[in-house]
Amino acid sequence: MLCAAFFAGCGNMKTIKLQPYPETERGDVVDNYFGTEVADPYRWLEDDNSEATARWVKAQNAVTDDYLAQIPFRGAIRERLARLWNYAKESAPSKHGDWWYYSYNDGLQNQSVIYRTKTLGERGEVFLDPNTLSEDGTVALISQSFSKDGRYFSYSAASAGSDWVEIRVMDTADKSLLEDCINWVKFSGASWAADGQGFYYSAYDEPEEGVYSSMNSNQKVFYHKLGTQQKDDRLVYADPAHPMRYFSAWPSEDGRWLFVFSTEGTSGSEILYKRMDDKEFKVLLPGFANDFDLVECKDDVAYVRTNRSASNYCLLALDLARGNVVETVIPEDGQNLLQGVSSAGGYLFAHYLEHAQSKIRQYDFEGRLIRDVELPAIGTVGGFGGRDEDTELYYMLSNYTAPATSYRYDIKTGESTLYKRPEVKFDPEMFTTEQVFFESKDGTRVPMFVSHRKDIRLDGQNPCYLYAYGGFQINLTPGFNPSAIMFMEQGGIHCVANLRGGSEYGEEWHKGGMLANKQNVFDDFIAAAEYLIEKGYTSSSKLAISGGSNGGLLVGACEVQRPDLYAVCLPAVGVLDMLRYHKFTIGWGWAVEYGTSDVEEQFHYIYRYSPLHNVREGEKYPATMILTGDHDDRVVPAHSFKFAARMQHCQAGDAPVLIRIESNAGHGAGKPTSKRLDEAADTYAFIFQNVGVEYRSVED
Repeated sequence: MLCAAFFAGCGNMKTIKLQPYPETERGDVVDNYFGTEVADPYRWLEDDNSEATARWVKAQNAVTDDYLAQIPFRGAIRERLARLWNYAKESAPSKHGDWWYYSYNDGLQNQSVIYRTKTLGERGEVFLDPNTLSEDGTVALISQSFSKDGRYFSYSAASAGSDWVEIRVMDTADKSLLEDCINWVKFSGASWAADGQGFYYSAYDEPEEGVYSSMNSNQKVFYHKLGTQQKDDRLVYADPAHPMRYFSAWPSEDGRWLFVFSTEGTSGSEILYKRMDDKEFKVLLPGFANDFDLVECKDDVAYVRTNRSASNYCLLALDLARGNVVETVIPEDGQNLLQGVSSAGGYLFAHYLEHAQSKIRQYDFEGRLIRDVELPAIGTVGGFGGRDEDTELYYMLSNYTAPATSYRYDIKTGESTLYKRPEVKFDPEMFTTEQVFFESKDGTRVPMFVSHRKDIRLDGQNPCYLYAYGGFQINLTPGFNPSAIMFMEQGGIHCVANLRGGSEYGEEWHKGGMLANKQNVFDDFIAAAEYLIEKGYTSSSKLAISGGSNGGLLVGACEVQRPDLYAVCLPAVGVLDMLRYHKFTIGWGWAVEYGTSDVEEQFHYIYRYSPLHNVREGEKYPATMILTGDHDDRVVPAHSFKFAARMQHCQAGDAPVLIRIESNAGHGAGKPTSKRLDEAADTYAFIFQNVGVEYRSVED
């Protein structure tokens, strides 16, 4: 059993001495946006290659490191996090050729190892250990795929958290690494041709300068034949007239058709197609007002999930041999989002979200409902995909108080049986999760998951961690996080709000939080905080808010709009300079979500909430720790650099404004376990210190 351990107000909390912030030079850069002059005194921090920026980063980290080092319970927090993190994690197995493959992490390995076995239930042999690809575990596998016959395995490896990946190929017969090597790839893996002799991928031209910050454009689709060099790869598709589009290829398993997906940003798409032997592509589904997701191509029929005339999405069938005759296979559910569709064993599996929780329905290819799949628990499901010949599949289920557990599913009978359950170092029965609903500023009803110890008292004195995202159709569903368990062990309340901008309730929910409606997202988050205070879960002096990437924008905007509402703000890898985000790497792709300062109407509503431009001199801001990585080429660290400099310049209160800049780290994908533990320990130590309570040691 776990010893009781609650947060308690501590009058003897150690006072932390904050070093003076580094002096940050203020330049005289001023931009004119449609008659509005906007100063940008920290423009020089955008140059991530300059010696001046490097000195500034070093000086800021010195201040942050010194502050964190003075927190007496920081080490104890990391020790407890390491124990909670230290459990065996195993993915659901999938079969390729004669082997079953799965990933396995014995607990604290930086990267999970790929194993394989011919007999399920046995540990099997190591197939690929990513930990051997670098000394510090900072090379990670971002994507992987097998040829249809299982003979070849490709993986996309990213270094130091960058979005740039290198594609390599292994021969599964003897686990040897082939000489084939593909570079300058972003947001793409290998899509194998039906014959297994090569694959399709998407790449950019080699950057002339600024590998981690310069704008990326003119993505192209190539075909690589095994045994050849990248310079000899065949160009499959390019569109120089539209340099800011993304493209990716999808070959049908029977080798008859080739599809190319085209997008102009993070939502809205177009599908092109051709018979494999044809020269020219034709438009199958025109863009870019709707989203199209190709699920399967079988017997010359393409199955496409779309929100065209269906806010909650439906599944269409397009008969390619009969002039693309369209039929609805799975109609729109008026209540629940059709989040995805997969196929296995000759059936379709529709993955729905009901109030941000997974529901699975099994259909045949004519759209007849076979069954509602009975899931073992409430939570988030991943899996339910395979090949036509499969009679069983394996899926994962997780929630806020239980890590991912794998189950075997009998496709014919619909029965789920437990396959692997991880052993954890805490008592899940101590905790509970409830879903609550609150009203936003305009009366919109918004859901939120609230997790805590069962014996919590709603007296307004509980530390609270509120997380959200609110954008890009990203849905926040129940998932396990060891850090949340540590926080709840201490009597903390862990909350996740499903704000507009996601698609938990379909495309209308997404549209309600994008472009000119973006302020709705911030209003939703503020309303979530007010609800937690009103209902006695916490108080402003105990509340920490957190979010990453678009969620970092969320935290930054809410901090500058309502600095009175929170004790701690944690914007991570955030989009904080809304007037210039589109000028770096692939930031232009977010214009469909935000708009840009290049368009007068959009400039005015972006400028009103841009965190960097709404920090006010003389304001007392909450304790703030900004987090970023020096190799983040998704949301370049200049956003965080400039925001930190502005906040430090304007802060009128005593609360610290720090920036934690991780070395050899990027936007977050593939971050090694050691760095995740360090970051979590620093984050929660900062929270505990600045909500005025002390961490108490616990025992298993």
